[in-house]
Amino acid sequence: MNQQYGQYSVRPGPEAFLPPAAASMGVVLPDPGQAHINGRIVPEEEAFEEAARMFLGGTVPTIFPGPLVLWAWNEKAKKKAKAIKFLYDTLKECAPQDAKPMLIPMPDYRPKYPKINPEVEINPNHPNLTIWHNKIDVCMFVGVHCHQANLSLKIIRGGTNCYTIAMCAQAGHEDACLSFRDASAEKIMHLAEWVKKLKGVVPFGAIKKHVAALETQDRAGGTRN
Repeated sequence: MNQQYGQYSVRPGPEAFLPPAAASMGVVLPDPGQAHINGRIVPEEEAFEEAARMFLGGTVPTIFPGPLVLWAWNEKAKKKAKAIKFLYDTLKECAPQDAKPMLIPMPDYRPKYPKINPEVEINPNHPNLTIWHNKIDVCMFVGVHCHQANLSLKIIRGGTNCYTIAMCAQAGHEDACLSFRDASAEKIMHLAEWVKKLKGVVPFGAIKKHVAALETQDRAGGTRN
């Protein structure tokens, strides 16, 4: 493998009109019990803490639930939906005073032309419109089918500066800045516990400094211009 590929960092953009698939740059998916942060494989617990810090450091931290959890098609989906609502309520309770937590659904995957209403929904074919309109700087996808999530994550990384978190029920998403695998109601609740634990610790807007540091690190390492 080309050594530069191993150094590729999956971080907020805007990166390019057509950003490379992270997998093509050598980013691999985590094994059970692991997660990834910026393309690095880490213990899952480290990722829970990092995700909570990103949520609390954002100005508009947002959860994007997809069809797999929006519709009560089995008991597992119902449990995840309740856990997501609990996470959202916890985020509202624990976020800094000036933050504006949001929950915006992705009810289906059909392209919405000629216009989408970015205040009430997000669509995988043009997720940047919702992020730009609401000035979202950190978001989490949960309950979105993998192929649609990957499409959204690449578009977001290409054209916005939003930090992306993916709570995937399968093997994870290499195109997210931070990704969990084997998502369950229990893991979503555990993330909420970390948000509670870090309440008051993370300054408002801290994610901007974090993203700037990632950019500086990439340039110093020569992996991006």
